[in-house]
Amino acid sequence: MGSHSDTVEEKISLSDRFGLRLAFYPQHTQTYLDIIDSYFVDYVGNREDLHKQALDFAHQNASKNGRTAKQFYNAYGRK
Repeated sequence: MGSHSDTVEEKISLSDRFGLRLAFYPQHTQTYLDIIDSYFVDYVGNREDLHKQALDFAHQNASKNGRTAKQFYNAYGRK
């Protein structure tokens, strides 16, 4: 069995060889907040406060996209 670093190197090699790229494009603010709402369907707190925290998180990570929304959801749930 190969190590984790071997697996990563193999994936990078394939990416370089075949030009595979996975991009997470920035979204408009409302689209980003819609994604946040889709993760926090059962949220019972102040939705405006949640949105402010999500936007602050996006600004700290320099991107408003689905990946950042998921990272916020994961981080918020651990508080």
